[in-house]
Amino acid sequence: MEERLGMKRLTADDDDGSDRPASIVQISVVDLKEMMATGTAYELVDVRTDGERAVAAIEGFRLLDQAYHDRLLQSDRESRIVFLCHHGIRSQHAAEYFRQRGFRNLYNLQGGIDAWSQLVDPGVPRY
Repeated sequence: MEERLGMKRLTADDDDGSDRPASIVQISVVDLKEMMATGTAYELVDVRTDGERAVAAIEGFRLLDQAYHDRLLQSDRESRIVFLCHHGIRSQHAAEYFRQRGFRNLYNLQGGIDAWSQLVDPGVPRY
């Protein structure tokens, strides 16, 4: 799917040459919208603050609080997880955190909710 959608897969070898099995896919907002329309199983994780989420949110994303964090850590390591923040930096760090815990099907939303607001749904406020 990543190849067809033009997503870049960053493997552990791309990062530092280690043998870690996980990778993080950099997914565009347009590709995420397409993925969401397919009915594919995934977790949508919002790593922003409560205040940021109060300003703007994408339906289906769940705020990463302690309970959700703990539940995710109990998930199958093959679970597809998409991370979102404002511009894509904090979500990349969150994806790396889960990668280090053995998850192997991780996505970081490039440009975050700001890109979503500009390219997919202008009804989502920018901040």
